[in-house]
Amino acid sequence: MTNTTTSVHRTSPGLGWRTIELVTATFIGVVFGVAYWGWSATYASISSPVASVFGALQGFLGGPWLIAGVVGGLVVRRPGAAVVAELLASTVEALLGNQWGWATLVSGTLQGIGVELALLLFAFRRFGVVVAMLGGALAALLEFGYEWHAYWQGTTTGFKVGYCLLFMLSGAVVAGVGGWALTRALAATGAIDALPGGRDAARARAV
Repeated sequence: MTNTTTSVHRTSPGLGWRTIELVTATFIGVVFGVAYWGWSATYASISSPVASVFGALQGFLGGPWLIAGVVGGLVVRRPGAAVVAELLASTVEALLGNQWGWATLVSGTLQGIGVELALLLFAFRRFGVVVAMLGGALAALLEFGYEWHAYWQGTTTGFKVGYCLLFMLSGAVVAGVGGWALTRALAATGAIDALPGGRDAARARAV
């Protein structure tokens, strides 16, 4: 497993988005928005049983909602791609209907920013599994900051700390590793060869 990947084929962040990049980020957002909607229904049915075992364990159920930003950032590799993908995913989820309504858009924005921060720390030049895991963890951390005030104000400090740590772990493993693996799988098929996230794989296949 390669921890980091330096791409010499990334598109310069200073240039405008290409149409294919915008379409791809939109597609990622819509597809994951439908998946998020499905996970919302699953979460509603399993969160109470999970909480009855260990309340803070609910945090570990949050990782699946962070994947769109990770995949968008790794595939498109432009500043803002993670926010676009995550915000569109949250919009689709809200439109389809979930228990949080339009507040989901606040979550999507914060989660996308978390991934963007991880990519920015590496100047949008590294897109390996470590960066993806950091992005997922930071997405969870920013989302928890919102949830602290929106949903968990009346809970104990122990619950908040445990929830946050488990949420970040889920973000790193489920969204980070999962999003990185999905991007690698897409690149291996040649489906994203026209995008920065697929060019490294295309070059490797040509060698």
